[in-house]
Amino acid sequence: MRAIAIVPGRPETAGVIDMPEPRDSDGSVLVQTRSIGLCGTDLEIALEGYGVPPPGEKRLVLGHESSGEVIEAPEGSGFESGNLVVGIVRRPDPLLCPACAADEWDMCRNGGFVERGIKEYHGYGCERFRVDPHFAVRIDSRLGDLGVLLEPTAVVAKAWEQAERIGSRSWFKPKLALITGAGPVGLLAALLARQRGLETHVVDVVKKGAKPRLVADLAAQYHSEPVVDLQIEPDVVIECTGVGKVGRDAALLAAPGGIIALTGFSQSERLVKSENGHNDQGACARKQGGIWDSKRRPPTLRSGGRGACEG
Repeated sequence: MRAIAIVPGRPETAGVIDMPEPRDSDGSVLVQTRSIGLCGTDLEIALEGYGVPPPGEKRLVLGHESSGEVIEAPEGSGFESGNLVVGIVRRPDPLLCPACAADEWDMCRNGGFVERGIKEYHGYGCERFRVDPHFAVRIDSRLGDLGVLLEPTAVVAKAWEQAERIGSRSWFKPKLALITGAGPVGLLAALLARQRGLETHVVDVVKKGAKPRLVADLAAQYHSEPVVDLQIEPDVVIECTGVGKVGRDAALLAAPGGIIALTGFSQSERLVKSENGHNDQGACARKQGGIWDSKRRPPTLRSGGRGACEG
């Protein structure tokens, strides 16, 4: 079968290759790939060598954002032929750390996890793939190929989940949210903000085109001026640009007691160090509170109701 693969750090090697059919050891659910998504992580793999191929191989099959249709699944697996599914990216370390042992492998403590299409495990960018039922998420058939947005939606759903958890530790009634960046992740963050009934502001460098129009469709307010020039005090900031300066400026803009969630910074973009001296990725903090918390939970995607994802 065909697959999209690359030698990390060598963009000239990107292309379609032939590879064997999926191994039975990958999982009992066989899936026909419908679509995959490409994001900044894939660019980092191509340009900066961020990804790691499986042991003994030079190429890495891309595609950590996926959607597909079940071809076959064993009885009792929770799946059947025709179901639309998305494969979860991360797998726990076989030598279970305490977090992985508690099925919280998104918080793996020893770094021995693998990630499909990123770290030591081929991705979903092939004609067919196998997946263990535990690492597959069934999605509503009405979503169709939009199901490929589950993985990026999971990132911002986690950000909102953690922001609300931190807020619940004391009095917290947010009214205004700021989303920095109007790419796919930023727009999804804005969608979840509007579903929570928040006045939502989105800032991006683009002045016209699809981004302002899509933000308007969400009944949110669009800004193209620098973050520092915004005349707002957001209760929640979801940082989706991956640019260190934007994250710092947004944190300074937040209201007292506001919560700032950083959805992730690229390998080449170094954010200022936190108070404990570490560079934090995927962090969520409360302004003036010194609280840092980071966690990635595989959600489910649904077609209606509050929030596109549920933990």
